[in-house]
Order: sequence, then structure tokens, then C-alpha cells
Amino acid sequence: MYVMHEICSSVKNMKQLDFSVLVRRANQIKEELKQGVKKPYRELIDVSWGDPHRTGVKPLSFVRQVLAGCLYPQLLESNRLKVDVRQRAQRLLETCAGGSVGSYSDTAGLTQTLKKVSEFITRRDGGVPSHPDSIYISPGSQWSLTNILNILVNPEASPKTGVLVPAPSHCVTTQSILGLGAEVLPYYLTEEQGWALQVEELQRAFDSAKGVCKPFALYIINPGNPAGGVQSRKSMQEVIKFVSEKKLFLLADEVYQECVYGENVEFLSYKRVLAEMGPPLSETVELASFHSASKGLIGECGLRTGYVELVNLDPSVLKLLDNLFSTNSCAPVLGQLTLDLMINPPQPGDPSYPLFYEETQRIRTTLIQNVRQVFEVVNSLPGFSCQPVEGGVFAFPRVYIPPKAIQKAKEVGMEPDTFYCVRLLEETGVLARPGSEFGQKDGTHHIRFCIMTPQHIMEELLRRLSIFHTKFMKEFS
Repeated sequence: MYVMHEICSSVKNMKQLDFSVLVRRANQIKEELKQGVKKPYRELIDVSWGDPHRTGVKPLSFVRQVLAGCLYPQLLESNRLKVDVRQRAQRLLETCAGGSVGSYSDTAGLTQTLKKVSEFITRRDGGVPSHPDSIYISPGSQWSLTNILNILVNPEASPKTGVLVPAPSHCVTTQSILGLGAEVLPYYLTEEQGWALQVEELQRAFDSAKGVCKPFALYIINPGNPAGGVQSRKSMQEVIKFVSEKKLFLLADEVYQECVYGENVEFLSYKRVLAEMGPPLSETVELASFHSASKGLIGECGLRTGYVELVNLDPSVLKLLDNLFSTNSCAPVLGQLTLDLMINPPQPGDPSYPLFYEETQRIRTTLIQNVRQVFEVVNSLPGFSCQPVEGGVFAFPRVYIPPKAIQKAKEVGMEPDTFYCVRLLEETGVLARPGSEFGQKDGTHHIRFCIMTPQHIMEELLRRLSIFHTKFMKEFS
């Protein structure tokens, strides 16, 4: 009891996500199925995470083969692995202290991997310079985002620090902000316009801080999670002008940059757009941009590696960040090598390229097919509305929940869309996440599910959803 009294109040304010109830029940259902309990389905479909391997997408052979060689170097002495796999593994091991992935690296990451990340960013951004000393490799992008927020947020400040956050937004980030003692200032994306970001809404959110907190940072997710929108250059320019005018720190979560498939849509990094706007903006706007090996086609979520690049930060702040990052020694070295493989994949002419190309094209093609199928099927269901998914790995359809179902949800102490997801899980074995976790306008309800799945999984998911939704609407009409 004494310990509970001493816990930081901001940590106490972090709410348990409704999803935890769903996860516990899903685990129980898995055990029941193993024990032979009869249900209307034989297996559970878990599309609640942005984890492609969890949903059945196969790991890329080249990545796993190189990592196998790094973990067990004796493999490099045989011809069981292609020559370019053995060469890459050997080169990566040479960058590790003692030639082993079990050694520590420098706090910021392996020197050669930092250099490769910098070169990747320069290529991606059309030649805009990137410097290794402005990059930190971390145990996932969320870890580095939380540490930067730790620098920006002063829990003892009066008024409190405020962070503008999109709604809907990645719920873990929102929880991190609250846990650090800051205020979340939601700005609502315009669903009817493909989840577009409107600068007028940013202004409204900024003004809402009066008398409550002092806005200090703006958090952007592009491509969106969970909404799936991709920002245009014009929209990004408006955001950059806004943060400059309001003197806000810009946090750009760009982990889904590889997953863009909307027509006439392309990913542009905030760093590139900022640089191409020229002085004084390109020299004054403070920016942190994040990427990860967990997302995209590589999908190595469990290896926990990402990076952050810092732009226009004061050297004294960089020193503080270095001190803070050093408390974790370094990111997992095996993950750092995975990051190297993500940004430097096999090239045409390499022995591993044909298979690599085949596997990645299969994933891309399946994603595009799933996007189209979700849009068509979900929008054909009465009471459902799904905006076109332009990027990312999630669909976030809006679902009309009848008043009788809303009343029933209140009686059992649940949000309406949580109640919907619980029933969906119980009756069909589909584990999705309720939109209430991500932030949504009052009176609206959504569900989120991963679309980065094998096509037969998506087809079965949509079949189960269609049957359930028809039954649900009839029951509560």
C-alpha cells in the first residue's frame, strides 16, 4: 500500500486499455479451442496488431538467412547459403565488437549502421543531406519517441506541457504522453475527406490549451495509424508553417512510409518537405522523424529496432538526449543489423534478388488486393463506412451501432465499439480493436483491423464480419 501512495500521479492517470479485456478473452478462447470446446469457428483470427508475421505473412528469406549467419557464423563456412548472404553476414559481423551480435554497440548504434541509415535517408529524400551524428538507433521507434517526449515534457511545469495529437492516433503514444505528466490536445482528422488533416483544426486544438497547458509539440503520423491517410505536400507545408508560427516541436512518426498504395499518392518525409521549403523554415523548425524495422514489408516487430533523426536541435539538447539514450546502453544489436538489411536490400544481379523480389512483390500485391476487398465488402454492409486506405497497414471503418446496443454496452460498463468487438470475438473468433482506444469524435464508433494478412485470411475475416454484422444489426434493431 505504501508503494501505491508513492507512485507518480501521472502514471496512475494512465488508463487500462479496453483492449486488454479482449486479449484476455482471446487467450481463453485459444485454450478452449485446444481443449476441443465446440465453437462456430475452428481458429481465432487475430488482426488486432500491426504485426504481419502474427497474421501469417512469411518473413523475408534474405533477412532471416543473413541473421542466421550472424547468429551462427559456422553457417558461413558452408555453401548452404547463397554467396551474397554469406558476404553480407560476414560484413555485418565485422561491424560488431568482437565479431559477435552478443556484444554491446555504442549508445547511438553501430557506427556502420548509422552511416547506412544516413545514406538511406539522403537517397529517400532526393539528396537532402543526412548526418550519422543526428541519428539514434533505438529498441523500436516508440522507445525513442518516448525519450524525446521525456526531454520536452516537464512534469513539474505550471502550466503543464501540452502535446497536439491526432484523433484517431496510436494509443500507445497517447498513453506515454499522459504517463510523462503532459496534457493530450486532440486534433480531429476529417474522416469524410479521407482522414485529412486540416490546419484550422490544429488551430482549434491549440486554442483549447488556454488556461489548461502550454502547447510544446505537435505529433504527426504519416502514413496514418489507424486511419490510413497519406499527407500531400501542400498539407505538410501547412503543418510546417503552423509549427513555426506557434514555436512547436514537430514529431513525425513515419514508420509506415514503405506502405503506400493509394492512387496518385506518394510518401514524402517531413524532413524533405522542410528542406525544400528553404530558409528560414528549413533552418529553424525543430523536427524528430521516426522509422522502424517493425513495419513495412520486413515486418520484424519482435526484433525491436527503429531510429530517430533529429533536425535543427540545439547542441545542448542533443547532449541531454545522448545522456538519456545512454541509460539503455544500446538497441539490440541483432535488431540493428535487421535495420541495415531493411534499408539495403538485395539489388538486381545479386543471387538473392530474384527470391527477394518475388516475396516482396507478393506482399505488395496482397496488400493492394486486401485494400480493395476491404473497401468493397465493408462499404456494402449496412451501417458501415470505410474511407479508402491510402497507406499504413490498418482499416479503420466507421460502424453505426444501434441505440439498443449502445444501451446494452452501458449496462455492462463498456464503450459501444468495445461491446461490438467483444461480441465479434465471441461469435466469430475475430480479434479486432475498438476505435474508442484511438480517439474519435463523439457519437461515432469504429473498429481497427490489420490488412497486412495473407489473402485467404482476409477473405475469411470479411466473411465472418459480414455474417456477424448482419446478425448484430438485426438483434438490436
